[in-house]
Amino acid sequence: MFLFKILMVSFIFRHCLGQKLDSTNKETSHIEALVLTTQADAEFNVTYTKQTIPNDIFQFQYTYEVLDKVKAVRLYSNSLSAEEEFPVMFVIREERSVMSWQIPLILHNQYKYREASRTLCPEDMGKKLPYNRTFTVAVSSQSSMPVNFTLKAEVVEDFVIQHTKTMTSSPSSPVFFMYKFPDKIDSVLIRASSQDKKCAILSIQTPQCPIFDLDTDVEYQGKYQTMTTQGAITVNKEVYTMGKLIIVIAVKPNDDDCSTGGMTEIQPAGLISNRQKNITISITETIPKSQYYKAILAALGVFLFFYLVALIIGIYYHGCKEKWGYVTDQVFERSMSLHGQNDEDEVSRPLTEESSRKSGYGAINDDTIEEPDNLDDNDSVDSSDFDKVDDANHDKNILRTKTRLFVHDLARKSEKKVDKNYKLYAKNLFTIAIFYGLPVIQLVMTYQKVLNFTGNQDICYYNFACAHPLGRVSSFNNIFSNIGYVMLGILFVILVKRREYLHMQALQNSQGRNDSFGIPQHFGLFYAMGMALCMEGVMSACYHVCPTVSNFQFDTSFMYIMAVLCILKIYQNRHTDISAKAHSSYLVMAVIIIVAVVGVVYGTNIFWIVFAVFYMLASLFLSIHLYYMGQWQLDRYIFKRLWLLLISDWIKCRRPVHTNRLILLLIGNVVNWAIAIYGVCRSQRGDFASYLLGIFIGNLLLYTSLYIVSKIWAKEKIAKLTIVLIVLSMVTWTFALYFFLAHLTSWQLSPAGSREGNRECVLLQFYDKHDIWHFLSAISLFFSFLVILTLDDEIILQRRDQIPVF
Repeated sequence: MFLFKILMVSFIFRHCLGQKLDSTNKETSHIEALVLTTQADAEFNVTYTKQTIPNDIFQFQYTYEVLDKVKAVRLYSNSLSAEEEFPVMFVIREERSVMSWQIPLILHNQYKYREASRTLCPEDMGKKLPYNRTFTVAVSSQSSMPVNFTLKAEVVEDFVIQHTKTMTSSPSSPVFFMYKFPDKIDSVLIRASSQDKKCAILSIQTPQCPIFDLDTDVEYQGKYQTMTTQGAITVNKEVYTMGKLIIVIAVKPNDDDCSTGGMTEIQPAGLISNRQKNITISITETIPKSQYYKAILAALGVFLFFYLVALIIGIYYHGCKEKWGYVTDQVFERSMSLHGQNDEDEVSRPLTEESSRKSGYGAINDDTIEEPDNLDDNDSVDSSDFDKVDDANHDKNILRTKTRLFVHDLARKSEKKVDKNYKLYAKNLFTIAIFYGLPVIQLVMTYQKVLNFTGNQDICYYNFACAHPLGRVSSFNNIFSNIGYVMLGILFVILVKRREYLHMQALQNSQGRNDSFGIPQHFGLFYAMGMALCMEGVMSACYHVCPTVSNFQFDTSFMYIMAVLCILKIYQNRHTDISAKAHSSYLVMAVIIIVAVVGVVYGTNIFWIVFAVFYMLASLFLSIHLYYMGQWQLDRYIFKRLWLLLISDWIKCRRPVHTNRLILLLIGNVVNWAIAIYGVCRSQRGDFASYLLGIFIGNLLLYTSLYIVSKIWAKEKIAKLTIVLIVLSMVTWTFALYFFLAHLTSWQLSPAGSREGNRECVLLQFYDKHDIWHFLSAISLFFSFLVILTLDDEIILQRRDQIPVF
């Protein structure tokens, strides 16, 4: 038994020792298998076709001499039999960096490429010529089966771009080149153009290794932007060390980043030729600072010329009419004689008493009261026995139901009180401008800082082909071109102030007589219009600091306000007592801006349908309010009252009570309903903010046109200066709309899609077509404001009881 135990222990010991020795032998065998198969002094422009050996590494060593200029090396690799589980690994060791990739190359976890090529970073870009460069390429795979691969290296002789260069890039084979700033050139515009719309990234990086050129890392450094057919980036020499920079073109494996929402169709992975993009790089010098000064001074000179012309016209036109607006004794006596009045005291009482006897079922004439035929001559008839309904001459509800209204019927309130109410428009707008403008300025400057810090030029929608930076501002020309709104807005306020001064002089020198002559002069809305024009320039400039879909309302908000203010002013001319109050008007404008924001952000089919329904109902209710001169209340019984009046006024009567007014409102409703239906029915609804702006501009033009036609129908004269202004505004609006429709950018599209419409500068090498739109639209608005300001000048000495309301 003892001997048996000894034999068992010996057997176990020998067995364990044998296993340890076997394991050691296997490990030694494994280590000895890691043999480097080295290809010494590999040659350029030679394609090496090899097979990987399990647990072996192929190493290729390249050496070349750089004599006269900076060169780079590009490596081409291919493997048709490599598997995703055991890819072929390519590792390049340079003096101070390592680069690697694998085949199949997988991008976005779904695109596999069996060909890949990369340009090595020329680490010695700062060295003095000549110098030698050596690097090695190690190729290996963990596959247990041999895997075929090919490798080729070539020297890129034209690595430095001079002016233009055409190159080919793909998702697995990005390319980059170097650009050196020539002497005396401090800024250049780098443009990339292509015939196809495959999505790519144009990147400008500093000349330091590593160069980020893959789709997955190209956004890590420098400035970059997505592109389809074109892209453009302006760069300054002072930002880049040694006056050099790297231009990178990386093609995306799909077009998602360049499309407008949604996912594009997944492209199958395959050979490199399946998704290649040919791109031409062109580099041009930007304009010098002297051209900035010329363009700025030219714009200022144009708008200062308007000040000069306004001064000359003011001296000549009103200088010839020193008595402008004065109700002189001669005018007063002629007016009295035409109305059979010789006593000045007759005018001291309201003219409404006389005109209310003219017509309408809100007034009773003394002549219509006849004595009964059966009265004896001896019977005395006291006129006091008859109720002449004198209160009808003071009851506004009765006056407004007259079949024919005159201005004095709707101008019965105290002019001082009414004028105070209208001045609230300007005061409230000033407050709104401060609270609305300051956060806007803060927001867009933050956008600009983010753009400068990240280098992501997809944040803002510029016309990159004509974007002239100044300091930290990326597109100074688009900002400065809004100066016209501000300068002409200030000029309009000055002209309104002068007109108010003339009016006050007329009041003093006419001994209060002109209170019953001409259109009631209230200037609060005019001041608000001028202020809105200035704020449009400020807000448009803020928007163009960094144009995006999220701040487009900054550019249009005061356009809505201007359109509404102009409509209110035209309506207020002959409806002084019943025009909307300032707080109500601004509340409506606030609702309009909210609707605009919702339409831009959530412009779905349901939204467009709901908006069209409310738009048509609002047009109908507003028409009812205007038809009955504000005597209707908007409550739950409105439809019932509307039905009863439809039966009583429009069916039982041979014609409506207010025929002319009805015709104008029908025209307005037809136009607005057509606009609403068009907005819903068109297949591509597009930009809701511009559509909404078109509604207000269209209604303003329609109302102004109908007002002018009504004046002509009423045989009222229009001043020659006003006719000239109407013609000038029509001409400038025509040209302005032409440049507006150029569509150089569009935030409805992706940033890359927007850049497809970018165009070069067309004026003084500084301003593009959108800048010209700014200039011409500012001039057009100024002329339009002057038309409204002078439209009723020819009836300023006409009695208010002879000026019809329409």
